[in-house]
Amino acid sequence: MNPSSTMLVLNVVAGVIFAGGLATRVVDPLVPQIASDLNLEPATVALLASAFSLPYALMQPVLGAVADTVGKIRTMAGCMIVLVVAVVAGMFATDFGFLLATRALAGAASGGLFPIGIALVGDQFSVEKRQIAMGRILAAVMTGSILGASASGFIGDWFGWRGAFLFMALVGAVATVVLVVGTRGRVKETATPFNLRTQLGRYSAIARNPLAKFCFIAVFLEGAFVIGLFPYIATMLHETGETRASIAGIVLAGFGMGGVSYTMVVTHLVRHVSVRLMMLIGGCCMGLGLALIALQVAWPFLLAIFFMQGFALYLLHGPIQVFVTELAPASRSSAAALHSVFFISGQAAGPVFYRFGFDHFGDTTTLLIGALAMVFAGAQAGFFLRTAKASAKV
Repeated sequence: MNPSSTMLVLNVVAGVIFAGGLATRVVDPLVPQIASDLNLEPATVALLASAFSLPYALMQPVLGAVADTVGKIRTMAGCMIVLVVAVVAGMFATDFGFLLATRALAGAASGGLFPIGIALVGDQFSVEKRQIAMGRILAAVMTGSILGASASGFIGDWFGWRGAFLFMALVGAVATVVLVVGTRGRVKETATPFNLRTQLGRYSAIARNPLAKFCFIAVFLEGAFVIGLFPYIATMLHETGETRASIAGIVLAGFGMGGVSYTMVVTHLVRHVSVRLMMLIGGCCMGLGLALIALQVAWPFLLAIFFMQGFALYLLHGPIQVFVTELAPASRSSAAALHSVFFISGQAAGPVFYRFGFDHFGDTTTLLIGALAMVFAGAQAGFFLRTAKASAKV
């Protein structure tokens, strides 16, 4: 494939992943609106995040195997079609059970976008160009998440939560058409038969590495206690008198902006800060952020806290990703899939924990438990992973 065609494929795939990212966080700023419309408690509606995240995590290994069998582009296109249908169906929901089911279906379909997109980049780009290409894919999913939260908040203020769903579905439909048309004749799909015994052997090799548990515990805690809080932010703002969904979207977008800032300075960080110290600082800063949120500060301060949280999460998460690639060098794709499963499973468990904690222990105690968990995550990763053979480069 000539370079121009390769870059076109990269841009098309990045666009699809961007559209998928939009749908990921669409509900978070709209929790109070949905709760009011369906006559539910906001804490109940917040569980939609778990309904999305758990199928997202569980389907990634399955859809990865499907992509190897029928082709990556076909799998991504199929997942996008299912995602659009699920979002449109959710727009017409009149009861919580049906909305919960549509978000679960959307999450399952989304599980076939980002990881398969990364694998496709690995197929299309040589090693020396792959890091830059994957950076574009990462930027696409992060930007989609940022705009998904902020745009849904603004649209929700003007047209209601159903209008926000419609907007996300339209963007997804356009991205699906562009994917099919833009990659036609430019990507040669190579399928291989799926072998269950071989795949189980790969996962077994990863599990035998004693460092695996420290990597996966840390990313699970990140997902649970930091990102798992997202669905409750709009409700917390309501309690301080800020009822605009757009403000909740802006606050949540601060997290993504912090993550983008990390990608801009990571080269300098690696030169001057040890990987161990980065992980320790990341865990402690996330813990500090959760403790500050417990003070119920005004939204501009909450925005600053979320910016710090986004930056800090990648201080811990970025180095762990490198260690994960060394858990089983012959099975890096499988190790990355497990890494994602634990991270997203944490995001599914987090809203459940926070709902239970807020109901039984109160906001402050629950958030302080989360703060201690994040300090623990950074400490255990910084201590036990420092002797790994992985490169210090992130």
